[in-house]
Amino acid sequence: MLQGLGAAALLLSSTSLTLPVLAQDETAFAFDYDSFSDRMQAMAAAPFSPVTAKLPDAFQQLDYDAYRKVQYRADASKWADDNVGYRLQAFHLGWLYAEPVKVFEIESGQAHPVDFAAADFEYHDTAVAEVAQAQEFPGVAGVRVNYPLNRPDAYDELVSFLGASYFRSLGRDNIYGLSARGLVLNSWVDLPEEFPRFSEFYIEKPQNGGPLTVYAALDSESVTGAYRFVITPASDATQETTMDVTARLFFRADVKELGVAPLTSMFLYAEANRGGFDDYRPQVHDSNGLLVEREGGEVMWRALNNGPTLGNSYFWENNPQAFGLYQRGRDFETYQDAGAHYERRPSLRVEPQGQWGQGMVRLIEIPAKLEADDNIVAFWIPSEPALAGQAREYAYRLIWGNLDPDEKAATAYVAETRAGVGGVSGVENAANLRKFVVDFKGGELDTFSPGTPIDVLATVSGGVIRNSVLSRVDANGVWRLVLDVETDGVAPLELKAYLVGLGKKLTETWLYQWRPLA
Repeated sequence: MLQGLGAAALLLSSTSLTLPVLAQDETAFAFDYDSFSDRMQAMAAAPFSPVTAKLPDAFQQLDYDAYRKVQYRADASKWADDNVGYRLQAFHLGWLYAEPVKVFEIESGQAHPVDFAAADFEYHDTAVAEVAQAQEFPGVAGVRVNYPLNRPDAYDELVSFLGASYFRSLGRDNIYGLSARGLVLNSWVDLPEEFPRFSEFYIEKPQNGGPLTVYAALDSESVTGAYRFVITPASDATQETTMDVTARLFFRADVKELGVAPLTSMFLYAEANRGGFDDYRPQVHDSNGLLVEREGGEVMWRALNNGPTLGNSYFWENNPQAFGLYQRGRDFETYQDAGAHYERRPSLRVEPQGQWGQGMVRLIEIPAKLEADDNIVAFWIPSEPALAGQAREYAYRLIWGNLDPDEKAATAYVAETRAGVGGVSGVENAANLRKFVVDFKGGELDTFSPGTPIDVLATVSGGVIRNSVLSRVDANGVWRLVLDVETDGVAPLELKAYLVGLGKKLTETWLYQWRPLA
């Protein structure tokens, strides 16, 4: 990790200080990652200059549905006739996306602008089309790359970059759910959140069958960044798409809380909190758990919650092996949604490369009433604060795909989390008693008979465990842990549990935060 502007790998050169601001209409110029990083570092020494664009009212007034009707024409895709295996497209300006980005193609070490025009889009609205064709094209809001992800004769969306520093990708047979971001600055702290944006994209023209490399320039009031994404699509051999990410960051100002490798998702309800939603579907979420794999190999599963108040959880780690937002539950019956198909939403795993040192994985759970709201955020906070004048580098791998638990592994996983009124069914119980039910599945547990001695290690902060029962459910073979917890109705509960037996830990560590009604 680079610390300070004196870092040898990123020393400024006299040429990088005098590089001009690149215009979309420039001719070809040499491009490499180190020179690109030098330019972004030089930009960090100057004040932030926001991008502004005057869009026609017809573009600004597009709503969600109208914006979706503006579609890039498949026959206008870049590289369509070049036999490279990928096709480059763009997103139109309008609705939430009012700031244009610059797009360049790299070939043989030379970058040149990619030209887009109104003719590249199908508007499906005569008035919007007439406005677009009557004026100079103002540029594009983002880019996407299509690839034959699922069938050799169909180009599916592989990766897209659109809005601030948001991007997303897919594994094989997935449909879009959660997103990643380049960086998070001061999210839900006592300062306004800052949203850095990718303002320039440099896309290497790929070789047929090879990975896709994208470079992106990040810029905001407090930081600039030079990003590199090496993207290997899913294939017949693997269901997952991987991205090897390098983020070189240069700070204009001190940052109170730096969020590295951030993930954003949606969790509305599942078995633990569905009582507050009058909906025919059993569960609605893009992700249902945060997984943290610790330096020593312990796997923690933090079941997500959508409570009545903001949820904040911090997990101190030293050199974590991985963290990510996962979707567990690949059966249609789990969701019963024939349109959204939540069973096909990808999980996303972050694997730090190198030594990240000490820090915290932070999980933010924002109260949400609608499934259109992305209310879950997770990211890494390094222990050392980011200060003006510093330079840092983070490398990590993103894995997009099902990432389903390996039921043949030695350790069992958390299959489901449920909650409700505590006590005994059929009688009136104390109002301050809550019941939490955790199903463990897989691993050596699957081979144990009901009489096998297994110990429960369970703790709770903010309450008292009044009853704990572990049993094997013959109907489906899971081992079910039931906890009755007394709460004062004011303090949140922080619950933790796992199973041990035969002298070893048998399961993931289950974590959950329950928040009382406000």
